[in-house]
Amino acid sequence: MDVILIPGFWLDASSWQRVAPLLEEAGHTVHALTLPGLESRDADRAGIGLRTHIDAVVAAVDALPGRVVLVGHSGGGAIAHGAADARPDRIARVVYVDAGPLGQGACINDELPIVGDEIPLPPWEAFEDEDLVDLDDTLRAELRARAIPEPAAVATDGIELGDERRYEVPITVIACEFPSAMLTEWIAADAPFTRELAKVRRVDYVDLPTGHWPQFTKPVQLGQAIVAALTPSAAG
Repeated sequence: MDVILIPGFWLDASSWQRVAPLLEEAGHTVHALTLPGLESRDADRAGIGLRTHIDAVVAAVDALPGRVVLVGHSGGGAIAHGAADARPDRIARVVYVDAGPLGQGACINDELPIVGDEIPLPPWEAFEDEDLVDLDDTLRAELRARAIPEPAAVATDGIELGDERRYEVPITVIACEFPSAMLTEWIAADAPFTRELAKVRRVDYVDLPTGHWPQFTKPVQLGQAIVAALTPSAAG
């Protein structure tokens, strides 16, 4: 399969460097994306919003033949969902890495501190303990050294969705911070942030207990989990 890897906030294509080889060894062709405004710390982030990032993923899909798989980490999951809405007939599966689909009109995170047109990576103290599991001092230093400010509007724009065929696209949720059993409990309780997920017809859950950045804390296990999600029986 052609697999498009969509990084989460503050990250570029290189954030998948420990995961991509496992997919390639399994025979997949990897396309790791650097989204607009994340090219460098000096990049112009003015005017870049959520739709800009969704359109960049759609363009990557359109550049490939046949059906493709989208893998989205964190905020990249919402971007993957927007692309699946735009091209439901082209997406074989969406894999959400510590993420999930975002419902119509919702934003990824409007509580992050904005500086001008961008959101720098906040201090570690701003994150929940669950985010930071297994992220030791060495990995924290690496992540901060590679972090690029996120275009502010990507976090605050409401997502626009229009094709209910997106619910027919099979998905895999790789649950890291919280176990999948908790996710299913939240769905049963009709938690607002799970309502879009609840509408998806076919959902597989994989538990990968770690913090919010498994591509750094457990890259081999993450790669294996993605590969398993793309077996013929799973990819459909």
